[in-house]
Amino acid sequence: MRLFLLPVSTHRTLIYCQRLNVVTTKNNTSLLDKATSRATNLWAGWEKKESGWQRKVVDLGNKAFKRIPYEEWGLKSIPPLSTRREAEESGSKKKVEVLFPSTVLPQDSVGEVLRTLATERQKLHKSRMIYSIAGLPIAAPFGLIPLIPNLPFFYLCFRAYSHWKALRGSQHIEFLLDKNLISKQPSKILDQLYARQMLPKSKSGPKTKPKPVPSKPPKTERMLLQESDGSRIASLLHIPELQLELERAVWQVERDLKAKKDLRDEKERLDSANSQAKTKTSARISPSQFILYSKNITDLHL
Repeated sequence: MRLFLLPVSTHRTLIYCQRLNVVTTKNNTSLLDKATSRATNLWAGWEKKESGWQRKVVDLGNKAFKRIPYEEWGLKSIPPLSTRREAEESGSKKKVEVLFPSTVLPQDSVGEVLRTLATERQKLHKSRMIYSIAGLPIAAPFGLIPLIPNLPFFYLCFRAYSHWKALRGSQHIEFLLDKNLISKQPSKILDQLYARQMLPKSKSGPKTKPKPVPSKPPKTERMLLQESDGSRIASLLHIPELQLELERAVWQVERDLKAKKDLRDEKERLDSANSQAKTKTSARISPSQFILYSKNITDLHL
């Protein structure tokens, strides 16, 4: 396998695993893989429907899939850690390549970024997996309703499997780091692509040289990719599946940054309104001040 670190913004990075030389036979295919393949084929068949309840389920499902965190999708792309895989990778001592854009991500930071991506969501995926499994007995009776598929049950099955796969994928990355089985490889293709994003435009039109990569990310988060970059990166790396992952990640990060900006703007508006209200209040004369002022005027006239 080969790993890619693809910074989406100055603070967030998508991890993606490319499977290399995967050969699947009937003998080494697990029941879980068979069930997953069958569900995938069923979903693909429903997507071809132009109308009907299958089409509605697909439309709702795709909207729900788009909102599943891109970090989870990235970890799911990594093969789940198993006892057999641990023994094979420890015995072979063959390191896993990690490709990244050195124009954005310093090589010294790659290990730290990988460690963060591997550990920061483990507790969340474990707890969500348990909750999804616990909900299965509650959703199971809905299957008794005729002519209607038990969508809540299937959704909980999918979420439990998704969280399990993301958890085991993150543990796989952690295992590779602990065993020093990671080989950091700057990618020229990614360097060139990200360099274009980092180039500031001069007043005359042509672009100037990019600034050196900072050792620490800037405090203010900004986007490094656009949704249109997904197809370009996937094409250059010859990984068609990567396009959807990048487009989803960019959409989610842009949406989150916009929500945070709107929240900051609203807070600034409220602070400004409160400040103006306090100024007006302080400018008014209180009743006691008015009486004292009137008395002083009267004394002056006397």
